[in-house]
Amino acid sequence: HRPDIAHRVLCEMLQQYVDSGLLEVRLGWRPVSAKTKGDSVVSVEFRDDRKKKHSLSARFFLDATETGDLLPLAGVEYVVGAESRSDTGEPHATEDAEPDNVQGLTWCAIVGYDPDGDHTIAKPEQYEFWRHYHPEGWPCELISYRMLHVQRGDVIDFPLFGNNGFNLFTYRQIVDGTKHTDDREDAMVMNWPMNDYYVGSVLDVPDSVASEHFEAAKQLTLSMLYWLQTEAPRHDEGVGYPELRLRPDLTGTPDGLAKAPYIRESRRIRAAFTVCEQHVSADSNPGLTVAPGFVDSVGIGAYRIDLHPSTNGRGTIDLSSLPFQIPLGCLVPVRVQNLVPACKNIGVTHITNGCYRLHPVEWNIGEAAAALASVCLRNNVAPQAVYREQSLTWDVQIALSKLGVMITWGDVETRAL
Repeated sequence: HRPDIAHRVLCEMLQQYVDSGLLEVRLGWRPVSAKTKGDSVVSVEFRDDRKKKHSLSARFFLDATETGDLLPLAGVEYVVGAESRSDTGEPHATEDAEPDNVQGLTWCAIVGYDPDGDHTIAKPEQYEFWRHYHPEGWPCELISYRMLHVQRGDVIDFPLFGNNGFNLFTYRQIVDGTKHTDDREDAMVMNWPMNDYYVGSVLDVPDSVASEHFEAAKQLTLSMLYWLQTEAPRHDEGVGYPELRLRPDLTGTPDGLAKAPYIRESRRIRAAFTVCEQHVSADSNPGLTVAPGFVDSVGIGAYRIDLHPSTNGRGTIDLSSLPFQIPLGCLVPVRVQNLVPACKNIGVTHITNGCYRLHPVEWNIGEAAAALASVCLRNNVAPQAVYREQSLTWDVQIALSKLGVMITWGDVETRAL
């Protein structure tokens, strides 16, 4: 079947670099081990889709995986879960460190609405479990129209349609047929509190355990859809919305589920500098419309401190934040000299991961990681030296600015989120 739009656009963006010989794209490879010497990574071994092994050596490595997969393989110091309040000084940190306090993930799906069709899926294998699953601290069964208001903590209704526009369909709607001249079908992404999966963590567990969690997350999403199709009360009376259908043509997958789970929380490096709640929260910086700046800023971001329920039973944390910067120091490992994080595996805490984990921030982190690596290679220095030497930090900032990457908020109008 045809490649999905996102994959096609990515290929078009990268093609010029592939054609020039600057880039090789090797799909389906997964890192399985790493060789190190002292404080440097020498090579990384990968396994492809056919189980064949490949070893790549390089002067520098960027870990842009969703869960910081290279960090344990290369012996990079890192943190999993929540730090203690005594460690970070954060007002909302837990009293003690909780490595099992990891935000839930979501296996999303794209669902369309065909008013004349019946697209009821086969009953999912785990439907009976998920249909009656009542998480601790949740007001009712997870699969329902009810949820907790993240700020107030009271129970609210969140139906599929109606409710004066506050409904599940418009919440993540990505196609509005009324905006098109053809007969395009309305569609939305299933990424809701009702299909958040937090029964267990996929970090630092055997592959077999992670696979079980991923399959269960898929089953939860399919079970939520099946409930909507067969049992959910309709806004126009009756029961069930068989008109809902999975849209594999939009996901680029055979089943209409996303190609990969939405991971909210990764392993995070122990960094030269760690961004904490007090650096970016509105409560910690009264009267400001932008978080206090970092002289080594390599990017910007803006999102609330938004933590979904965790794998050890901790509930949501939702705090107002200020538009913030990404300091270079949170990309610099405390020890390893030729590997830097390039995704959500940077030096943030369990709390501040809640606002640094968003996709635009991740993309900015990737750009900053590449600029940092290029300065390191050009000057034959480690990231720690770039962080210490102001002139080298400037080189990274200048490189990013030339690429059009914003590293300050400048004259942009800002407000607390």
